[in-house]
Amino acid sequence: MTDTANKQDEETLPGGLTVSTVATSSLGDRSYLAADGEVAVVVDPQRDVDRVIAEAGRLGVRIAAVLETHVHNDYVSGGLELARLTGAEYGVAAADQAPFAHRPLQDGEVLELSGRMRVRVLATPGHTFHHLSYVLESDAGAVGVFTGGSLLLGTTGRTDLLGTEHSRELARCQYASARQLADLLPDGAQVWPTHGFGSFCSATQAAGDTADIGEQRRINPALTLAEGEFVEQTLSGLDAYPAYYAHMGVKNAEGPRPLDLRPPVTATAEDLRRHLADGEWVVDLRSRKAYASSHLAGIVSLGLDGPMATWLGWMIDWGASVTLVGESSEQVAAAQRELARIGIDDLAGAAAGQPAELAADPGQLRDAHTATFADLAAALQGRTGGLPAVDVILDVRTNNEFTASHVEGAVHIPLYELKNRLAEIPAGTVWVHCGSG
Repeated sequence: MTDTANKQDEETLPGGLTVSTVATSSLGDRSYLAADGEVAVVVDPQRDVDRVIAEAGRLGVRIAAVLETHVHNDYVSGGLELARLTGAEYGVAAADQAPFAHRPLQDGEVLELSGRMRVRVLATPGHTFHHLSYVLESDAGAVGVFTGGSLLLGTTGRTDLLGTEHSRELARCQYASARQLADLLPDGAQVWPTHGFGSFCSATQAAGDTADIGEQRRINPALTLAEGEFVEQTLSGLDAYPAYYAHMGVKNAEGPRPLDLRPPVTATAEDLRRHLADGEWVVDLRSRKAYASSHLAGIVSLGLDGPMATWLGWMIDWGASVTLVGESSEQVAAAQRELARIGIDDLAGAAAGQPAELAADPGQLRDAHTATFADLAAALQGRTGGLPAVDVILDVRTNNEFTASHVEGAVHIPLYELKNRLAEIPAGTVWVHCGSG
């Protein structure tokens, strides 16, 4: 799934306000645009702000303010650039001491955006120390809250991104912040989190797609458990998170550079062969089935039908050369946009076409076997049906996925650790078990 076009759900609220959701499903995040018919406020925009500008244009509203709930660790923010392009005020937590032009926001501050729309600033530490949430108010009162990485749907934001030494303290803060939101807001107030839709910024898997405070009172562990139990449950559920997160906070704290989506240099068949021979990252953007049918030897399959940017950002050495290979120029452009969202900007090149067209010689072409669990069960009993015998079952899923359920006897090495642990794989034919086929 890609997010090159605007994907928004517009919600009408008491008092005549609307909230549009601009989803970035590939990263599991959401940005929001709240409007009163004339002016708008944007919360936590992704780097490709053209989607937000298009939504404001569709509604015929002027963006008056852009707000950040926190210094993000899973994507490069578009807030600074959106404020520059629209002339909007850019609000960030005063305690973050941002070096660029901004409005420093304090707990309890109220932004009077119009006669019908206000935003109330609440300090909600937990995901980060200086995290803010924003209560949206109309003439009807508080209609919802933008919670960023604080109170999510059925869970909360993870508390270890600033270092494991802060995890327990921040988990206690997260508990208190969630309780504060529940105490201040009516049951009917909507909850609009930034994370929790597949993002690794969630402490645990989020529940549902939309919710209000009343529902969270019933299902969210931060609102149903005692503090000690919540803290222990939160800490025990934390799994690894993508390595590229280490670079996002720095970029966002300094102020990201504007997005540049000009097409990369076209790579020829000889260029691709050279990049592959040099051990560089050449990424096949097609579906896994297409890759299995035919691909260039040495190319890495990270299809746009999955979280391509997350996994590439997790596995590469930061700053490594990356070349994209897709079925079409449109597919390459979509991948370029996704990678730019996590700060991978300077691509070595790109090519579009089928493997046979992009191979410098036919000897570069390969295929791969695919199998079902029924095939695996049969092969373990000696009925391979033309597939290779099973010497090793390699499970490359995350730690939490493996713990929840796995094939007996499987060797577990998470994909993001595989490059440094290849020597641990026993000799023989390897059947690989991954979470997405």
